[in-house]
Amino acid sequence: MSEEQPALNLESSMQEFYQLKQNLLLLTLVVTAVVFFSVWVAYSLSTALSYVIGACAGLVYLRMLARDVERIGVQKQRPGSGRFAIFIGLIVVATQWHDLHIVPIFLGFLTYKAAIIIYVVQTSLVPSSR
Repeated sequence: MSEEQPALNLESSMQEFYQLKQNLLLLTLVVTAVVFFSVWVAYSLSTALSYVIGACAGLVYLRMLARDVERIGVQKQRPGSGRFAIFIGLIVVATQWHDLHIVPIFLGFLTYKAAIIIYVVQTSLVPSSR
């Protein structure tokens, strides 16, 4: 029975991780949509599209980060640092392409962090139904 218990805990932990990953991705998409339409109304479509480009890169970054976290304990190698290349490449493209705006792209990239903050505040303030 002692061997079954750690396996059950690992499976339960992984289920929680997958649920967290899905919640964060969904919340990031919702925040992106709200901010996109707000920026479009307040500024311009060009600025809003720059924001969406950054937000999409942030989503890719978040997925890569989740994949690296998922592999911790399974692989012996260090988590990849290729995630940072997404951000660097995004900023380089933004500086070279004159139709893109750097600040909205940067803020769009950080949207996943806003989603994490919202998730933490939401789970801290709303009691769990467990």
